Amino acid sequence: MFEDGLIFLNELFLERLNYVIYVVLLLIGLHAMIAKNNFIKKLIGMSIFQTAIILFYVSIGVKEGATIPIYLPEHDPHGEQAYATGGPEALTVEQVTSYANPLPHVLMLTAIVVGVATLGLALALCQKIYQGYGTVEEDELMAKLEKEDASSRKPKTHPAGKSSSKPEVSSRAKRSGTNSVGKTTAPQAKKSSGARKTKAPVKKATRKSDQKKGDSK
Repeated sequence: MFEDGLIFLNELFLERLNYVIYVVLLLIGLHAMIAKNNFIKKLIGMSIFQTAIILFYVSIGVKEGATIPIYLPEHDPHGEQAYATGGPEALTVEQVTSYANPLPHVLMLTAIVVGVATLGLALALCQKIYQGYGTVEEDELMAKLEKEDASSRKPKTHPAGKSSSKPEVSSRAKRSGTNSVGKTTAPQAKKSSGARKTKAPVKKATRKSDQKKGDSK
């Protein structure tokens, strides 16, 4: 029973030690992305997570004793040996298994490029956030954003507490020609101008009477 347990542990950890390392790296990166409040630490966790996935797929394409996926001279269907035997021939199963699969490596090369571009863009955004708000902590940034939203929703008031909106002029005041401050209306202006016109002839009459008295003298 004890020997069976040792054999199981040997097959699980020693023979597949690379898979254990990938799982540990995945858990570290995932924990950093979820649990940390600092954006830079989140990006470091994301980079570790991507690295673990890349290593996992590269390890899948590894073959012991296999060669690169380029035709050997004796396997080249368009080489001199193939034409000497009468033309190109398809490779057998044993010949194909001696080559490594290039697909995982090609896909992970693309993933590396995308990961570098994503990391660079995320770091640039973190720099802009720090320049604008002075922090890259998620909780502090959310508190500042909530304060900005609350201040933008409040109406603007004067220091004395009065509202900045001007009083609206009523329709009756508009028709009569008055405003809210209490200036003279159009009918009052007409009355004042009429009073001035009536006073002017009186002055002329007094001047004429004075001239007649001077002539009589």
